[in-house]
Amino acid sequence: MRIAFYAPFKPLGHPNPSGDLTIGTGLHDFLSRNNEVVQVSRLRSRWIYWKPWQWPQVCLERIQAERAAKGCDLWLTYHTYYKAPDLLGPACARRLGLPYAVFQGIYSTKTRRSLKTCPGFLLNRAALRAASVVFSNKRDDLTNLARIIPKDRLRYIPPGIFPEQFAFDLDARERLRKEWDTGDRSVILSAAMFRDDVKTQGLTFLLKACGKLAAQGKDFLLTLAGDGVMRPHLEALAREQLPGRVIFLGQVPREKLFENYSAADVFAFPGIRESLGMVFLEAQSCGLPVVAFDGWGIPEVVANGETGLLCRPFDEDAFRATLAKLLDDAKLRRSMGLTAADRVRLHHDLNRNYQQVESELREVARRTQGNN
Repeated sequence: MRIAFYAPFKPLGHPNPSGDLTIGTGLHDFLSRNNEVVQVSRLRSRWIYWKPWQWPQVCLERIQAERAAKGCDLWLTYHTYYKAPDLLGPACARRLGLPYAVFQGIYSTKTRRSLKTCPGFLLNRAALRAASVVFSNKRDDLTNLARIIPKDRLRYIPPGIFPEQFAFDLDARERLRKEWDTGDRSVILSAAMFRDDVKTQGLTFLLKACGKLAAQGKDFLLTLAGDGVMRPHLEALAREQLPGRVIFLGQVPREKLFENYSAADVFAFPGIRESLGMVFLEAQSCGLPVVAFDGWGIPEVVANGETGLLCRPFDEDAFRATLAKLLDDAKLRRSMGLTAADRVRLHHDLNRNYQQVESELREVARRTQGNN
């Protein structure tokens, strides 16, 4: 099968890492194993409807994308929503007689109420309605999509990772714990980009919670994987809250993160407004129990009381209590960690989940060819 692939929000290879980019890259790479996948455009449509100087580029990109998609069996758009609606796929697919599919389409009616977001709402709704099939990796999104798309065109694909990339490594654990000079202390790990947004808000919440735990006599080491413009702020906060007990690891390549997960005992990150939070799956895959907020998309990837402990968002006392519980109980940590690793492989293995996507795409392409 030859697939025309397009990511309007963030093209593959974009320099700014994110969970969204990770998912799109993983989907592209999986489908490329047994199919020819052609990235037909790198046009980033984020807020483009409020950038009239870029509208001529949209017209040009449609012409070029249509040429690139000739000979394909299907058009697949990854992630269309009101901020970055797909302005190419529906028109190109229609002109070429190709079935149009969407992975991770998002629909929210509240965006039609604002002048700023209403154009994006309308453009995104038109793209979603044009799709022969829409895949969603979040149940709340699936419920919203069902408002405008018949259920027989909707498919739920559980969020996931490739577990073989995130397996526990004993050698890495021993090497890094020696390098960090942990001694007998438990290690809390967190990982996020240090952006001036909810990521840094979450890390700030974590640092303050850990500072109070340390003041209560808890002995542990906190390691932070990530980098960004807010690093000086976080380093200053760490010196204030946990002097000498925080290690900043810098931006760790994703293919090396399994080593850091393996060396830790608990993964903690509040996850403010996390749609899914790939780091939670990565950590669990390596056998780490999770401490996070019980909100947004986190319960979809962390089983509260089984693979981690979730608390009410922004409840400082509850967050500290869940962390303390895992720090104090090594047996509970190990039990939850083992359950977490097994659960990822049972429910969140993309090797299995994306096979369903591939099968559905083949069926959609077959039906279209049969009707032509």
